[in-house]
Amino acid sequence: MPKQNLVIIGAGMASGRALEDLLALAPDAYDVTLFNAEPRGNYNRIMLSPVLSGEKCYEDIVIHTAEWYEENGVTCRFGEKIAKVDRARKVVVSETGEEVPYDKLIFGTGSNPFIIPLPGHDLEGVIAYRDLEDTNTMIALGEKPGAKAVVIGGGLLGLEAAAGLALRGVDVTVVHIMGHLMERQLDEAAGYLLRKALVDKGIKVMCSANSKEILGENGRVKALRLEDGTELPCDLLVMAVGIRPNIALAQEAGLATGRGIHVDDQMVTSDPDIYAVGECVEHDGAVFGLVAPLYDQARVLAKTLVGEEAKFVQKELSTKLKVTGCDLFSAGDFAEGEGREDIVLRDPARGVYRRLVIENDRIVGAVMYGDTADSNWFFGLIKDGTDISEMRDTLIFGPAYQGGEPLDPMAAVAALPDDAEICGCNGVCKGDIVAAIQAGAHDLGAVRATTKASASCGTCTGLVEQVLGATLGDDFVIPAAQGMCGCTDLSHEDVRRMIKSQELKSQQAVWQACGWKTVNGCHVCRPAVNYYLLADWPLDYQDDPQSRFVNERNHANIQKDGTYSVVPRMWGGITTPAELRAIADAAEKYNVPTVKVTGGQRIDLLGVKKEDLPAMWYDLNQAGLVSGHAYSKGLRTVKTCVGKEHCRFGTQDSTGLGIKLEKLLWGSWTPHKVKLGVSGCPRNCAEATCKDVGIVCVDSGFEVSVAGAAGMDVKETELLAKVATEEEAIALTTAFIQLYRENAKYLDRGYKWVAKVGLDWVKEQIVEDLENRTALVERFEISQSIYRKDPWAEQATPDYREKKWNPIADLTLEAAE
Repeated sequence: MPKQNLVIIGAGMASGRALEDLLALAPDAYDVTLFNAEPRGNYNRIMLSPVLSGEKCYEDIVIHTAEWYEENGVTCRFGEKIAKVDRARKVVVSETGEEVPYDKLIFGTGSNPFIIPLPGHDLEGVIAYRDLEDTNTMIALGEKPGAKAVVIGGGLLGLEAAAGLALRGVDVTVVHIMGHLMERQLDEAAGYLLRKALVDKGIKVMCSANSKEILGENGRVKALRLEDGTELPCDLLVMAVGIRPNIALAQEAGLATGRGIHVDDQMVTSDPDIYAVGECVEHDGAVFGLVAPLYDQARVLAKTLVGEEAKFVQKELSTKLKVTGCDLFSAGDFAEGEGREDIVLRDPARGVYRRLVIENDRIVGAVMYGDTADSNWFFGLIKDGTDISEMRDTLIFGPAYQGGEPLDPMAAVAALPDDAEICGCNGVCKGDIVAAIQAGAHDLGAVRATTKASASCGTCTGLVEQVLGATLGDDFVIPAAQGMCGCTDLSHEDVRRMIKSQELKSQQAVWQACGWKTVNGCHVCRPAVNYYLLADWPLDYQDDPQSRFVNERNHANIQKDGTYSVVPRMWGGITTPAELRAIADAAEKYNVPTVKVTGGQRIDLLGVKKEDLPAMWYDLNQAGLVSGHAYSKGLRTVKTCVGKEHCRFGTQDSTGLGIKLEKLLWGSWTPHKVKLGVSGCPRNCAEATCKDVGIVCVDSGFEVSVAGAAGMDVKETELLAKVATEEEAIALTTAFIQLYRENAKYLDRGYKWVAKVGLDWVKEQIVEDLENRTALVERFEISQSIYRKDPWAEQATPDYREKKWNPIADLTLEAAE
């Protein structure tokens, strides 16, 4: 039987899941053509917030790669919009006028963000928060010193936008029309706690605030004016006030629509050969925004396409979220009403709030803030209408207390019924996971592959592992580390052990000895293996530039428009008039649109064309400037204050020590970026206590601390040692960096690595064992003798462009990245 032509409009999460399920059921049933208005395929929109905050990059949230589409025979038409659907002729017409025939057609057009039609809403700088382009716009704002943003909307999306912008250093104000935040999910008390947490993070929050007008200047937004006359200056205004199903194309095609595209229980529209799935759908009067029902729709649609019986049934939903590090849960109806009563637990010291709404001895609603571990159990009681009269006295404390004594978490999970929902995103209940385990899925990866549980936002991962433990009992083992990538089942730790123990000194040796499934690795494993080899065998292995990410190959940070950011190094933040003059000359000569002082006390030239990079390197290098390695997995900056040379509070020469450290450590490759700070006194003006390594100068010498962070995770450093001399501080720092280089997993920041191995172990290696400290320093110096080179000086010779510049060579990994 010949294949039918299946055309899909929209490569979002719902249509992507439908395609996955269809290929699993009948991989050869259809020739699939996938159109998408965005110039890319399926990615996890839920995870755009970590991309905005800097915790993840776009590559981390891609669901279907180009290789996946190719392997499954999907014809991809990304960046192409469909202008018309001709149902009579059964063709779709692209914006270019090209016609593509279909036997079956799926609308996966998603939704459009709602833009409040305020005066000025069409000004430049007024955006929604919906896709990668919006996210990149906000990331770019964070590069501008003193940037201000206003976010209209105190729902989940607006708060995630505000939190991400704040972490990028933007001054953010949230404007919300209702009396408390997230009023659809939280009651007033939980909303207050959330607001307090946001304010503590430096985000301004204005509730009961009505927006009146967006003010502009020269066609660009400059402020939001509220109804009471208050003006909030801003460089960017983000509207996060809701979404509307994208049904314009369906309406023009004559399909039945209301708020969304009408579908029946099998996801069939008013045309029997056209289906719809996702946020564009209206089913029995309801439209959908959460991912769980969308994935339910996808499963039903896939079965419908292959002729199997299936029915989409709307389910009662709970909302379990993490907003800016705060855990939230709500389910059911938590409004006050006659005949209802509340059971409330408040624990201000732990930041925990629980409220259960009881009616006729049954829970009808629940709200939790700060501790949501028992949320699935409470949700099960709500769904089942369980009589709670016998456990009323201990109900608020959760399932662990229902036997009169607290149970361990494994026992509490074991007590959950089979229909208790574990993964809200994918609608996976405990019974589904238990069935998968009994069928042979004995670790997290296998359960995830079989059921999709924990495969979306990941917040239920711990609960899935508890189900594994409760089901397997003594056969349950601590989850093994995941394989590096699809090329191997070996973890990063396994591969690194083999590189050392078997003295593997080339990539080909690794591919052969470790049984790689591919000939030359992939864009995921090659950068990691390249790093492990150069860190472990600096005298024997030659760095492979084509196994590096695009930024490291081009010695500059690529920007969203394809231009680059060039950052000359300024040792300890010190510069000279000649260096500043050279930077100004380069900025003028190469028409650099933005010149910015970075948070690391350097000057960033933003918007440099790729073809101008070698010549700019040459010009700057001639003035004595070297690469700041702002793009590298290596030393970025050593931030200093002026110290005792100028400051009346300074106890030591912090600037001088910072420069010594920077000149010693620069050019070193590390598992992830490394930032240092040296403060001249405990007032800590250089913010040393949130760096990978921080040194605070005191009267008696130097306090060396490690494992700090100031990104998505904010973490204070931990004291490594107190020493009396600069020499000791430098030796400790160098040994710590080398210990990190030799032992950490690639792309693990220093604080994550220390959390895994323990600070006590680190101290044993470099504080207590002086012989080992010396050996680590010596190995670092050997590596530096090979790799401490300025890439600008090496590559930016006068004839570099003619002889060596080869953009084609950059395509090897860039396409994958």
